[in-house]
Amino acid sequence: MNNQLINKYNIPGPRYTSYPTVPYWDNDSFSTNQWKETLLKSFNESNEKEGISVYIHLPFCDSLCTFCACHKHITVQHSVEDNYIETVLKEWDLYLDLLEYKPIIKELHLGGGTPTFFSPKNLKRLLESIFNKAIIADKPEFSLEGHPNNTTREHMRTLYDLGFRRISFGVQDYDPKVQKAINRIQPYENVKNVTETAREIGYESISHDLVFGLPFHTLDAMKDTIQKTKTLNPDRIALYSYAHVPWVKGVGQRGFKDSDLPKPEVKRELYETGKEMLEEMGYVEIGMDHFSLKDDKLYQAAIHKKMHRNFMGYSSSNTQVMIGLGMSAISDSWYSFAQNPKTVKEYTEIVNRGEIPVVKGHILNEEDLVIRRHILNLMCNLETNIDDRTLNYIDLDNTKERLEEMANDGLLEWHDNKLIVTEKGRLFVRNICMTFDLKMLRNKPETRIFSMTV
Repeated sequence: MNNQLINKYNIPGPRYTSYPTVPYWDNDSFSTNQWKETLLKSFNESNEKEGISVYIHLPFCDSLCTFCACHKHITVQHSVEDNYIETVLKEWDLYLDLLEYKPIIKELHLGGGTPTFFSPKNLKRLLESIFNKAIIADKPEFSLEGHPNNTTREHMRTLYDLGFRRISFGVQDYDPKVQKAINRIQPYENVKNVTETAREIGYESISHDLVFGLPFHTLDAMKDTIQKTKTLNPDRIALYSYAHVPWVKGVGQRGFKDSDLPKPEVKRELYETGKEMLEEMGYVEIGMDHFSLKDDKLYQAAIHKKMHRNFMGYSSSNTQVMIGLGMSAISDSWYSFAQNPKTVKEYTEIVNRGEIPVVKGHILNEEDLVIRRHILNLMCNLETNIDDRTLNYIDLDNTKERLEEMANDGLLEWHDNKLIVTEKGRLFVRNICMTFDLKMLRNKPETRIFSMTV
């Protein structure tokens, strides 16, 4: 990759798990009642046709990983499990009271934090209570995030028996120096054990999350991590760029100095090396940051342009409604976003008052909905149709002008009015999406709020 391009496009930018992105939500004009109205509208439009997605945020971790930018609660006291589960189930009941008939659950994901912080018994109690008040779709997509150090055979067997078929393990990197810096000591043997156990139980899609650009990350470390990954042959691999955002309150990214991080050109070399090795192993790059074997559902969804992206990441299934349960969880009705409080204490207090615990959000206007579709097209399919009348908006001509320089740099091509991201351009797909981001362009931040795109 040309270092000149890296220097040119290495600017702060969103990862586009939503549009508008969270910093540009119009919280002042948002209300819980509006959220409820849009949720009911979307639920009535889509539940029988496609079902809903449910995301359950299980925020507890027994130690702080200093690379993590997620909302979490650090504790070694497992007594917190019971009260938290009761609160999540109360929140679920509040949503059920709002909806006019039983939801059909098509997709469910357990995220964190560390979902496997919870005992298998408690996870079973939580999920059975959720399922007993809903209808499960014929071919549901149930998935979880597992920590290789504490995910047991009993965890995986319990969840498999409840319908889970996909599991993702956070590996990050195998280099001991990197692991020490990010406070994530996790031997290869632990990852090997949980991967082989999941496969033995019958999980159909096993994913490993790798991160490049961590403190002290070197090319040799990247090669070693990919070689070790090869021996385990996961079905999917997420190769994430480390997002350094230590200014965000509570993320804990203070365990190392900025000077410990690889330079942008080194970071891009880490990615290019990892990508080349993965492709030699038979993985295909999909969307942004993701690789898949050809027999995995995510690859099939990408080929048929049915892949979706939301706050749970990339998905092979698509639902219009996603209800987020738990501390800091984000819900999506397609017409609006809503987020729960970012502390367990505030979340619990609001639920115990009998209120849906939404504290911020955004109602999408017509322009937002059009731009959201363009950005989803680019993030999932690496193309979008500018000539589509349903995707026209007031600033479209200016957007085309902003894209001209990227076309001259070889990042995209025009085929009539269809914008197609090139192989070179997929590394800068976030930058391409930013040309559509009118919320950000109209109100450029005075201080840095996003991680770098490279």
